[in-house]
Amino acid sequence: MSLVKFSHTIFAMPFALIGFVLGTSHTQLSGWHTTIQSPTAGDLFQQVFLETGWVRKLLLVLVCMVTARSAAMAFNRYLDRSFDAKNPRTAIREIPAGIISANSALRFVILNCLLFVTATYFINDICFFLSPVALFVILFYSYTKRFTPLCHLVLGLGLSLAPIGAYLAVTGRFDILPVLFSFAVICWVSGFDVIYALQDVEFDQSQQLYSIPSVLGKAKALRVSELLHLGSSVCVVAAGIYGGFHWLYWTGIGVFVGMLIYQHSIVKPNDLSKVNIAFMTANGIASVVFALFVIGDLLLM
Repeated sequence: MSLVKFSHTIFAMPFALIGFVLGTSHTQLSGWHTTIQSPTAGDLFQQVFLETGWVRKLLLVLVCMVTARSAAMAFNRYLDRSFDAKNPRTAIREIPAGIISANSALRFVILNCLLFVTATYFINDICFFLSPVALFVILFYSYTKRFTPLCHLVLGLGLSLAPIGAYLAVTGRFDILPVLFSFAVICWVSGFDVIYALQDVEFDQSQQLYSIPSVLGKAKALRVSELLHLGSSVCVVAAGIYGGFHWLYWTGIGVFVGMLIYQHSIVKPNDLSKVNIAFMTANGIASVVFALFVIGDLLLM
């Protein structure tokens, strides 16, 4: 759990659930309001999830989320073990500290990849055939810091597969709305990963590792992060307009954008003492609360 930072699942999982519920709303949910007079949340759960087998598919989506993310994180720790050992901030991580062997971590990666592909096989054909593509993206990220400062965008791309992947699991097709949510995730994750990378500017420069902060400097990197988060805000607003959402959704946007503004207000180029609050707390609240309001809007409005 510590090796793969399981608590960080809080970032992508809520967006996967948005994609899943969005997919159900575009299939079997499309008319449930007319089949039940004055429906309650309990009625919805009974009709849609218990009677149509969505529980099985939801469990498979959750398995895919956990195994894909675990494989990606463990592979990153495996590949970066020599750098982590040299960096005082990361030397306490499990592999350089000798708590978990490198070979054990690699076996864990392989096991999770196999479980991920197996789970996609039981979902539908398109998820199964695209599973190697998804694995390539999330594993390839670990190499990118060695040759490009755009590594943050690759990380964002990996996590952005959550909403569109869950939507594909339900519907078996692509659509504009989940893609807009995926673009929102790319910009959002890339933006806060830039903030997180501010902690290692000097180390990255000494090891010829690339990141936006190590190339542009801390002040300019924060400006880039702000632009990325502005892009994320534009995407969720565009999704709200395109999807015809109601007041619950827009309330969720208020919280999401508010948390983005908050994290930029507490992190300064000359004061990184609150980076972890911005990274974990603000973004955790942003994703969970936003997802609750979006799902509530889809199910109840």
